[in-house]
Amino acid sequence: MLRSKSLRIAAVTAAVASLALAGCSASSSAPESSEEASGLTLADVQEAGVLVVGTEGTYSPFSFHADGGTGELTGYDVDVITAIAGELGVEVEFEETQWDAIFAGLDSGRWDVIANQVSINPEREERYLFSTPYTYSPGVLIVPTDSDIASFDDLEGVTSAQSLTSNWAEVATESGATVEGVEGFAQAVELLRTGRVDATINDRLTFLDYETAQGGDIGVEIVDETEDVSESAVTFRQGSDDLVAAVDEAIATLTADGTLAEISERYFGEDVSVATA
Repeated sequence: MLRSKSLRIAAVTAAVASLALAGCSASSSAPESSEEASGLTLADVQEAGVLVVGTEGTYSPFSFHADGGTGELTGYDVDVITAIAGELGVEVEFEETQWDAIFAGLDSGRWDVIANQVSINPEREERYLFSTPYTYSPGVLIVPTDSDIASFDDLEGVTSAQSLTSNWAEVATESGATVEGVEGFAQAVELLRTGRVDATINDRLTFLDYETAQGGDIGVEIVDETEDVSESAVTFRQGSDDLVAAVDEAIATLTADGTLAEISERYFGEDVSVATA
């Protein structure tokens, strides 16, 4: 685990963990809605026979269309919420929307829940209810496989490739690294492979998704991770406590019977649906 050099680094990683998996937006807030629908019960959903889910549909590997965008809706979140709906005894219906409108759609009752890697943070908890998390992802330090860097403590004076629009650049700076700006994770990995930079920091899911997509040895590895972990969960309107309890029970069942692990391993090569020590 991360042995941070200062309390400032710990504070930064905590902030990043709460934002890293917040859909396609770095914003931790949710838009206000002038007309808010009431909460739902399990009986409401079962009577309707369908759980209506708000999701992006353009957020691979979580919620996207196969075959280059022309195929059916699929993804980690899509499969997880479909399995949950099955445990509730209802069908699942997806409503696709942009990230910026996803909370407003929940507020107005256009959909019953959100399944789109919404990370839990204090500001959102003031407005919404959350299920048991189904995704856990710490920040990770990634270096070439032959690197002498073994922890965040070793970043002093080295160069770390980071997207300048990502808060991980701030973590790298606070750890003592010089930041080399890149457009995305794939470019950061290429710079690592060619020896032009020494490290990069990102969330674990980004690394696992890239590793799974590339297949085989990618020439880089994780050597350390942050203590703070981003947790993503199904999101509900206030007043849906009964439905939250039912979804939590479904998640517990799907965890116990290995369904969530199987879905997770299909997309990421390992189980990200449970917290690790």
